[in-house]
Amino acid sequence: MSGGHLIGSFLEMMSAERGAAANTIEAYRRDLTHYAAFVSAQNQTLLSATRDTVAAWLDDLKTEGLSASSSARRLSAIRQFHRFLCADGIRSDDPTRIVASPKSRRALPKVLSLAEVDRLLTLAEAEANTPASPQKQIAAQRLYVLLEMLYATGLRVSELVSLKRAAVMRDAAFITVTGKGNKDRVVPMNDRARDAVRHWIGTLEPGPFLFPAKGENGHLTRQVFARDLKGLAARAGISTARVAPHVLRHAFASHLLAGGADLRVVQMLLGHADISTTQIYTHVLDEKLRNLVESHHPLARG
Repeated sequence: MSGGHLIGSFLEMMSAERGAAANTIEAYRRDLTHYAAFVSAQNQTLLSATRDTVAAWLDDLKTEGLSASSSARRLSAIRQFHRFLCADGIRSDDPTRIVASPKSRRALPKVLSLAEVDRLLTLAEAEANTPASPQKQIAAQRLYVLLEMLYATGLRVSELVSLKRAAVMRDAAFITVTGKGNKDRVVPMNDRARDAVRHWIGTLEPGPFLFPAKGENGHLTRQVFARDLKGLAARAGISTARVAPHVLRHAFASHLLAGGADLRVVQMLLGHADISTTQIYTHVLDEKLRNLVESHHPLARG
């Protein structure tokens, strides 16, 4: 059976049995046609192509400048095609079975400097203490408390805005957080955050949430917090493109590690189930180790 007939049979199966959309079918057709042409150029067929052939095809995609994510998507189509050939007994082996999928290099998180975080906190505190209309005063005080808590704890923004008042423990020195997978963790707060939270709670009407709002959920939304934070950044002279709630979470983790905190401790505070997620911050440790070697190695001064 020719390569074209094999691809046609696969596409018919995807349409009839799996209900693939027309756009999906067309994307598979393009990817498989490109792959078949490469295989043919190697003097092989879709029935004789080997693992090395698939690896060479991926290398060719990289040479063409295709991104890792796009190459991975194409490989996924080729994997499904070869599985189809095996399932129908057309081929006895799958050359894609042990081919690693291209991985995009994970972007380093945006991080604000200590000085920039201090500018945000200083301005937020000053605005919280500046007389204004009741509505503006409450918004300014709320933003200040949110910032102090976020930088002190590294909470996910969704965890922070939905905190219950009952989560504040031991005279506001600790908070209990329910993270992903409904897993609870206890996170300490520094003195500044603790004092800000205690004062904030004293201004609230009775209710369950630490940051109440009139919306459907009963608490502040992430979007409102992000909007208010960007406004503060603009007033502090910091590019709004560099500031968002998750950036403060990244700053919390990066600044802790730069100060000597253990990676496992930071993992626990961030609520990461797997330390591999926390290891995105090891660029901070790499820089610290490089500076230590340059500072203390007897031949480093050259």
